[in-house]
Amino acid sequence: MLTIFKQIFVWWNQQTLGTRLYTFFYGKIVGTDQLGNKYYENKKKNKRWVIYGGEIDASKISNEWYSWMHFTKNKLELNKNIKKYNWQKPHSPNKTGTAESYHPNKNNDEIKKKYSTWKS
Repeated sequence: MLTIFKQIFVWWNQQTLGTRLYTFFYGKIVGTDQLGNKYYENKKKNKRWVIYGGEIDASKISNEWYSWMHFTKNKLELNKNIKKYNWQKPHSPNKTGTAESYHPNKNNDEIKKKYSTWKS
């Protein structure tokens, strides 16, 4: 029962009921990626959207699908055999606002000021 309410009202959890109905009636699946995202476009081919696999995070759209989502022609898009280099890392979620976020002086408990205020 709770999952039904989540799908109707909570847009950040998964697709809402409106998105599910729009996808059912007007959507045509174009493809999926390695993260489980499903890419759709409507039958008139003027609107494109993604249904995320798991938690919604816009950074989960891969480079191969980014240009498709934004109607951009790209040389990489035409070449299906894209070479992956060993320095390329798999996707990691955006950790901003969490305890795992990056801080330049993470070892220090307090970031020290490099200046002194004029009101001492």
